[in-house]
Amino acid sequence: MKKRSVASLTAALAVASLLTAGAPGQRAAAADSGADGSASPAGSVFLRGVDLDTVTIPELQTRMKRGRLTSTELTLAYLRRIKAVDPKINAVLRTSPTALGQAAASDARHRLGRVRGPLDGIPVLLKDNVNTRDMPTTAGSLALAGSPPEEDAELVGRLRAAGAVILGKANMSEWANFRAARPTSGWSAVGGQTHNPYVLDRNPCGSSSGSAAAVAASLAQVAIGTETDGSIVCPAGMNGVVGHKPSLGLVSRSGVVPISAEQDTAGPMARHVVDTAITLAVLSGRDRAGADGGPGLAEAATRPGGLRGKRIGLWRLPSLGAEVDALMTRTAARLRTAGAQVVEVTPPYQDRLAALEFPALLSEFHRDIDTYLASRNGPRDLAGLIEFNRAHPAERTCFAGQELFEQALAAPPTTDPGYRAMRAELTDLSRRSIDETMAAHGLDAIASPANPPAWTTDCARGDNDVIPSSTPAAVAGYPSLSVPAGFVGDLPVGLLLMAGDHQDAALLSLGAAVERRLDARRAPRYLPSATSDDAGVPSVP
Repeated sequence: MKKRSVASLTAALAVASLLTAGAPGQRAAAADSGADGSASPAGSVFLRGVDLDTVTIPELQTRMKRGRLTSTELTLAYLRRIKAVDPKINAVLRTSPTALGQAAASDARHRLGRVRGPLDGIPVLLKDNVNTRDMPTTAGSLALAGSPPEEDAELVGRLRAAGAVILGKANMSEWANFRAARPTSGWSAVGGQTHNPYVLDRNPCGSSSGSAAAVAASLAQVAIGTETDGSIVCPAGMNGVVGHKPSLGLVSRSGVVPISAEQDTAGPMARHVVDTAITLAVLSGRDRAGADGGPGLAEAATRPGGLRGKRIGLWRLPSLGAEVDALMTRTAARLRTAGAQVVEVTPPYQDRLAALEFPALLSEFHRDIDTYLASRNGPRDLAGLIEFNRAHPAERTCFAGQELFEQALAAPPTTDPGYRAMRAELTDLSRRSIDETMAAHGLDAIASPANPPAWTTDCARGDNDVIPSSTPAAVAGYPSLSVPAGFVGDLPVGLLLMAGDHQDAALLSLGAAVERRLDARRAPRYLPSATSDDAGVPSVP
C-alpha cells in the first residue's frame, strides 16, 4: 500500500546531477571523502568529512557559511540515504519533488549573504498529518489520500519562510492512534508498518513513529511530530532521539489533523537538543529573546547551563519494568555526580487523570475532526469516515477496529455541562500535579522514563503502550522533553523531563545539560531481532 514517490526521488537525483554539473571541485571533494550519504545503514554516514549522525545544525551552518558544504549536497545525501536505508524501516512516505530546488535556492541565499536563519538549507521531514499544499496529507488514511490540502499548515509556512528544505512526509500511526481500541503503532493503510531501526521486529511507538525512526536512521536532520499525549516523547525515547512537546499554544495547530484542540501540539524531533531548540524557535516564531526577557529558545540549548545546583524530581514508574527502573537509578547517580540534586517524587492525581482524559478526548475529537474534514476532499465528517472504513478492506489489513471513532460519534458534545466539568477538572488536576510537586520539592524539572523497551510489533495483539509519564504535561499543556537515557539490551529508553507552563527555554537548557552528561545516544544497528532478553518489557494484559 506504500505511496512513496519513487519517481520523484529519481527525478530529484537527476536534477541534482545537473545542479552540480558545473562544480567539478565539489564532486571531487565529495569523492575524496569517500561518502555521499549512501553509506552502510549500520555505519556512520559521512558527507565531505561530516558525520550526519552526529553533526548539529550550527555545525552545518558554519560549513555552509565557509563554502565547505551546500544545502544541495546535504539534501542529496539525505535523499540517497532514504533510498538506501528506508526500505529497512519504512519511515518515509514520500519525498518532495521540489526538495532539491528548495536547496538550490538556499545555496543562492548563502552565496549572497542573505541567509534567513539557522534552518536555512536544513532538510526537515513532516509527519503526514501536517498539511502541505504540494504533497498529500493523509493522517495515514486512504480517506485523505486524494488531492493535497489547498494550503500549508501555518507551521509549514514558518519553516518555508526560514529557508528550511521540506524533504518529504513521514509515516505515522493512522489517525494518530485514535481509531481502534488496540491499534498497532507505526501502521497506516497508506504507508504500512514503520519499524524500530534498533531492532526491526520491535515497535517505534506512536504516533509520530515515522518522524522518530527517520531521525534515528539519519534520514533527515530534523522531523516534525505531533502529540496529544505521548506521541512525540514516546517515539523519541523508543527510537533513541530527542523529542520536545511544546507548551500548548506555542506552535500553531492550524492545518494539522486534530484529535483535541485542548491538548494537540506539533513539536520538533532531532538527534540533538540544540537542533530541537532551533527548530522550535522557528515553529513558534520565538527565535530571539524569550517573552520574559530571558534567553530565546535556540539560545537556551546552544548555551546550556550546568547541572550543579539543579533540583530534579525522579518519578520512577516501576510498572515499566525492573530494567527501566535500574536505568533510572543509574541515570540519577550520573546526574548527582554532575552536581544535580535528585529527589524521588510521585505526582498526585494520576488515577483521576487517567479516568477523565479519554472520555474528554472523545468529545473533542468528534468536534475537531468534523471541522477538519469539512476543509478536505473525502468524507466530510466523522460519520462519513466511519462508513469509508467499512467500505474499504485495505483499512483493516493490520487491525479491523474503529471503536474509538464509534465511541466519539456517540460522545456528549463539547457544549454539554458534564463534558465541560470534566475538562475543567482535568486541566486543574494536571496542572496541580506538576505545580504542586515542583513547589513542594523546589524542583527545576520532574524526570521519569519516557518509554519501556520497545515491544514486538504484532497486528493481532496490538500495542502495549500504557505509559503514564507523558500524561501530566500533555493534559496540562505544559512542556516535556525526551532525551536518550540509555539502553535495556539493544533497545533505547528516554528520560522524560517536565516543567511548568511555558518554561520551554529553561527545559531545553536543562535538557541540553542532561544530554551532555548522559551522552547516551548511539546509532541504530538495524538488528532483525533482539540479541538479548528484554525482561524490562511489561507483559501485555
